[in-house]
Amino acid sequence: MGLWYVHGYTPILVDKEAFNAVEHYRLAENGKIQTTYQFRKGGFDGKLKTYRPVGEVYDTSTNAEWRMQFIWPFKAQYLIYYLSEDYQTTVIAHPNRKYAWIMHRQLEIDGTTYTGLVNKLVEEGFDSENILRVPHDWSNEVDRLKEYDIFQDS
Repeated sequence: MGLWYVHGYTPILVDKEAFNAVEHYRLAENGKIQTTYQFRKGGFDGKLKTYRPVGEVYDTSTNAEWRMQFIWPFKAQYLIYYLSEDYQTTVIAHPNRKYAWIMHRQLEIDGTTYTGLVNKLVEEGFDSENILRVPHDWSNEVDRLKEYDIFQDS
């Protein structure tokens, strides 16, 4: 749970040209995972886009398979392909090997770690050319993560 900076991803229709992308997960009392995905569209000064799918752990024996509901009644399958031992870095992907997200708890991820995660995805059958690096520059929106409660409308 908590805040993750999205450092790499395979864009889908709604999040092409994402800048300053973050995901935030919160476990609700009913066991559902309240998710907020935010990014700036097209540039660091682009329009702020916010999506709030609801997730649930599908495979409770491993907690590595989730279902996310963006539009009722459809649920998309997501797998935790990688999670570092210190819970600071993760790779979430769709089992069709077309979509993946490289996330890190910190604003910056070193190049060696990032490249290693892309290589892990390639070993699993993903196309590295479809995995794009997400640009981050928070110098003009420091307050977004500090002051704006991204669950205020939940």
